[in-house]
Amino acid sequence: MVQLSFHLNGAPVALETEERALLVDVLRTRFGLTGTHVGCDTSQCGACTVLVDGAAVKSCAVLAVQVAGGAVMTVEGLAPEGGMHPIQEAFIECHGLQCGFCTPGMMMTAACLLAHTPSPSEAEIVHALEGNLCRCTGYVNIVAAIGRAAKVMAVAGEQP
Repeated sequence: MVQLSFHLNGAPVALETEERALLVDVLRTRFGLTGTHVGCDTSQCGACTVLVDGAAVKSCAVLAVQVAGGAVMTVEGLAPEGGMHPIQEAFIECHGLQCGFCTPGMMMTAACLLAHTPSPSEAEIVHALEGNLCRCTGYVNIVAAIGRAAKVMAVAGEQP
């Protein structure tokens, strides 16, 4: 067992965990943050995508000890308390989800993209989503939702 501390959705956390514990498992079982989905266990689908120090990572391929001292943001931390983030609103408005299983990972990938590229082209959005799989939507509405979120955020002067 190892002691581990990091910031989770803006708040400091500490826990004792096994050295081999995956970040996705720690987030889901120790903190109850079930928005981070386990889709494939092979880092192929992107359903478990979270931000670690601002970078989109697949939490099923990261050991929890690797985030020691860092900052992790899950989809639960994306929105302000009691509200929705423009990315979440855009996914609803543009019908960017069907079953919703891939949605948290898509949103976190979008947050990373928009933090680095506030006005992405459609091609840049498609490229950013290459590591996220959706079996329902065909991506058209997901791409539209991210484009809409970028526009709304630009007008409001917001960062993910």
